[in-house]
Amino acid sequence: MSDLLPDQSPSWQFLEAKVQSLLQSYGYREIRFPLLESTDLFKRSIGEVTDIVEKEMYTWLDRNGESITLRPEGTAGCVRAGEQNGLLRNQVRRLWYSGAMFRYERPQKGRLRQFHQFGAEVFGLEGPDIDAEILVMIARLWRDLGIHDHINLQVNTLGTAAARAEYRQALVDYLLARKADLDEDSQRRLDSNPLRILDSKSSQTQSLLDQAPCLHDFIDSESRQHFDAVCARLDSAGVVYEINPRLVRGLDYYGKTVFEWVTDSLGAQGTVCAGGRYDGLVEQLGGKPTPAVGFGMGEERLVLLLDAVGAVPDSVGRQLDAYLVAVGDVGHIAFEYSETIRSQCPQLRMQNHCGGGSFKSQMKKADRSNAEIALIVGEDEAATGNISVKYLREKKEQQLLPVADVVKLLNQL
Repeated sequence: MSDLLPDQSPSWQFLEAKVQSLLQSYGYREIRFPLLESTDLFKRSIGEVTDIVEKEMYTWLDRNGESITLRPEGTAGCVRAGEQNGLLRNQVRRLWYSGAMFRYERPQKGRLRQFHQFGAEVFGLEGPDIDAEILVMIARLWRDLGIHDHINLQVNTLGTAAARAEYRQALVDYLLARKADLDEDSQRRLDSNPLRILDSKSSQTQSLLDQAPCLHDFIDSESRQHFDAVCARLDSAGVVYEINPRLVRGLDYYGKTVFEWVTDSLGAQGTVCAGGRYDGLVEQLGGKPTPAVGFGMGEERLVLLLDAVGAVPDSVGRQLDAYLVAVGDVGHIAFEYSETIRSQCPQLRMQNHCGGGSFKSQMKKADRSNAEIALIVGEDEAATGNISVKYLREKKEQQLLPVADVVKLLNQL
């Protein structure tokens, strides 16, 4: 778990503003739910034999002896909140959320034990059009952020639960005869969650899978038609993708469309956004059958990617537009000027110098603030209702302007 320091925050603010703006433009509304939930919620939704539930959750007993868990992902909590508050019954909902998630796993680049995600979920729509719209929307986000050339889309279909069960048995039968050649994690998953073996990081295991039964050979016709329709819409929208038949998600609730956006620009290939369809989860958690699809994106990795490719504009990192310097016994007048300016320049980022000091020392602080201009109020300025404007980043002549003209100038920044 790490701190987010002031010099790092501009990249986060840039990302968060872009994501929020895009989601709202597509009709998504924000929902907020607790960091703490009943442990049973995650066991029922994610699956008791997943790595998250078995090894990664922060779980303990509260004073009443009830097991509670810091949320390791957002979908389960969003479904619980929506169902508990009557948001999902015979209604179409587009919801988004953001915040901290927690998993006890080995920290590495872009992956921490407290990490941050944006998530979006759509309830009440079962057709391929919403699956495709989500993917097109995310592709638009990458363009808005300036990182579309560094992220690739992988898609797959997992079919229905019945199709996966049939494939699961065929895969287990194939791998049992080769169990000794599997890596340790895959041997453990063979009994509990064999589909997760498909995305094993072991090259030896992956070579064994080359001759294994293929999930696509077991997909039911309805799921295949659904997936083909998703792909057709991506084609028409010009979204480039790769069909990855070994792509599975680590959570039990997924079925039909699944996807991952991956990047090679941070060293080893890493996932920055992933999701899919989970039509059975609402019913699994006690609600009525409700089609649903959604995604989550990790902010830490996206911020690393933004910084690595220089996608954050320099202006985002600039904390101040103006720095106001008061010279001599004019503090009360400078304060009056600054409040007038703030009232008439609502978007202005301005800092008043506090603590006194010589003109020279104040100008040094103005320069170190990285502000675009210094506003200087001395005794002459105070007597005449003017402000001196000194440009700190451009070679322009210093100006002496009435307060009203300074307001006009600042509103053009």
